[in-house]
Amino acid sequence: MPHAERGMRIGLFGGSFNPPHAGHRLVAEIARRRLGLDRVWWIVTPGNPLKDHGHLRPLAERLAAVRAVAEGPHMAVTAFEAAHRIRYSADTVDLLLLRRPAVRFVWIMGADSLASFHRWQDWRRIAASLPIAVVDRPGASLAALSAPMARFLDRSRVAERDAASLPFRDPPAWVFLHGPRSPASSTSIRTGSALTS
Repeated sequence: MPHAERGMRIGLFGGSFNPPHAGHRLVAEIARRRLGLDRVWWIVTPGNPLKDHGHLRPLAERLAAVRAVAEGPHMAVTAFEAAHRIRYSADTVDLLLLRRPAVRFVWIMGADSLASFHRWQDWRRIAASLPIAVVDRPGASLAALSAPMARFLDRSRVAERDAASLPFRDPPAWVFLHGPRSPASSTSIRTGSALTS
């Protein structure tokens, strides 16, 4: 688990990153800047329980690829979930809040992930445990904003102009962030049909 000082604002950006790409980097950078985060932790997961693992590259390979994409002093790359044998994001959140209670964590996800967030194990517990930042992705805006989580937490949505206050808000609280978007996706990169720059 990366180092964190008391009071730091840290974004948690989890995924299988199979492979990581410019779109991931853009999501992390938009969230970092707009939320005023000290760091973004890229949490490279052993594997997404909702996805087919047939094309999943080995964890060490994905870690190396993420380190190449997530360069810079404000980015940290970790695979602590594998060391702790964690399968679900809700358990990751529980562990982080237990180990780093004085850190202001924010969960970061692309809008494409929000559209299926209601299928995640204990998604309501995640939303009740820490603020969430959703970053727009090409073709995902409408599906994300009409998703079960967005409707369930409609009254907890923070205006985009107040995004910098999100790390200081008690959950549930979430914001939808707009900004530059990249057409890259891990699926299309694996099939050789995407722009990767």
